[in-house]
Amino acid sequence: MKKFYSVRMRASKDGMHISGAEGIYDKNHVSDIVQKYTGRALSHEKGRSDEISLIIEELKKRPLKISTLPLCTLNTRSPESVKKASVKILRSIGITERAVEEAFKSLSLGITMRGAMLMDIEGVRLEPDLLRGVRVTRMGITENADSILSKKLSRLDLNNNTVKEALILASKVNRHPMILGELCISDDPDYTTGYIAGRAFGYIRLPHIKRRGLSYGGRAFFITGGELKGLIEYLQQTPVIISRINNCRGKVNTEEILRKKK
Repeated sequence: MKKFYSVRMRASKDGMHISGAEGIYDKNHVSDIVQKYTGRALSHEKGRSDEISLIIEELKKRPLKISTLPLCTLNTRSPESVKKASVKILRSIGITERAVEEAFKSLSLGITMRGAMLMDIEGVRLEPDLLRGVRVTRMGITENADSILSKKLSRLDLNNNTVKEALILASKVNRHPMILGELCISDDPDYTTGYIAGRAFGYIRLPHIKRRGLSYGGRAFFITGGELKGLIEYLQQTPVIISRINNCRGKVNTEEILRKKK
């Protein structure tokens, strides 16, 4: 059986997170990827890292192959319009307005968490460690799927690591039946596009989710039913690799998303 490895990189400067990356690769590509990840950490726009951690792990079971979520961009122009649209879309799949408001509030506090918050549909936090959250790992994309995704994103002028890696993560997360949806705000002060995601409507980019220059951010996963332990094990341990690419569209409005969901 072909051997696969999970390669994970985390870089920091003066104790502050600078860069992170991960993927699943066969053994012939591992050394090249390590070099690529190290170079990324040493030449990041946030500054040159003074500490780089690399984990290379042989996977004991074959990765689960999945598709990406369909991608589009909502025509939002301010943090206020982002919140309003997010509430409307997430409410349409059973997540309460209170939960969405609580997620936005919690992600705006400026507390840096290594992982995501787990919230029920009423906005109650459920993760075992409220300070660390739950970190999603062991995910990647095949070479063929990566090439197709690059072509589709290039047509939208979105072919970059930020969009690709977020889409891969969201596609893994929202495949689990306990996950209803997700809200993400980047903690990069210069990156002001967040997203919401869910099986019902796909991966929706949200321009202007925050004002430029603000360094808060993070992820909230809205969950329902099932066993929390099993969900956390899936997010942290189950290897998943993208092998098929769904539709990638340009700008849409909230009504289009809600109509398509129906």
